[in-house]
Amino acid sequence: MKRQYILLFLVALITASVTAQESRTQKIINAALRGWDIELRCGYNIGGTSPLPLPAEIREIKSFSPSTGFTAEANFTKRITDSKFGILFGVKVDNKYMDTDARVKNYGMEIIDNGAKAEGKWTGGVKTKVRNSYLTVPIQGVYRVHPRTNLKLGMFFSYLMEGEFSGYVYDGYLRNIDPTGEKATFSGDAIATYDFSEDLNKFQYGLQIGADWKAFKHLKVYGDLSWGLNSVFPSSFKTITFKMYPIYFNLGVGYIF
Repeated sequence: MKRQYILLFLVALITASVTAQESRTQKIINAALRGWDIELRCGYNIGGTSPLPLPAEIREIKSFSPSTGFTAEANFTKRITDSKFGILFGVKVDNKYMDTDARVKNYGMEIIDNGAKAEGKWTGGVKTKVRNSYLTVPIQGVYRVHPRTNLKLGMFFSYLMEGEFSGYVYDGYLRNIDPTGEKATFSGDAIATYDFSEDLNKFQYGLQIGADWKAFKHLKVYGDLSWGLNSVFPSSFKTITFKMYPIYFNLGVGYIF
């Protein structure tokens, strides 16, 4: 995850540098006079990467945690003259994390047991860890419903910088190739790991809707819902037989220049 922390550090460094420069005031004023609003934001992603609806293979979600999915973002909004409308362009370091524990039946799986790979249908417990870090570009229409409140709707486009989709299976059995194949049982403390990180899609796109409220002169609070429209795995990936979509709610604060 080194790359994401470097980017987060650079965003913080640039913010501190710009804030320290007296000349930036005039530049921001000039940009605002040309109809631009500039905002730096930081927030927290809450959500998960999930099939919709839940397939029959997933019988129970035993636990779920969104983990620490922090975000850092710079937004530039071009206001349309004498109008409540505008267009927002942004760039964001977007961490989408989750941890789950589920009970499944005939779930497509490729496990590693004592260094050997085995593929088939798993029935039992599955623990999954997702740690996906994206460079995301949101493009949204903005409507000012009140001097302090904006509504936003548009798209996002993401590039996967670092990704992890891994975990382990426990307390169950694997049928070789299909549900009628040879049976390998794991019970007690026995587990087998899996790792699909190298199979993740590099590009993600979807819908994003949100709102923000200006609490003070330079401070906003905001909420954005992003809904991925393509699966985190490409169509060529056949181990997991259903599509999985990233659906996350981002809550945070923004500084307005």
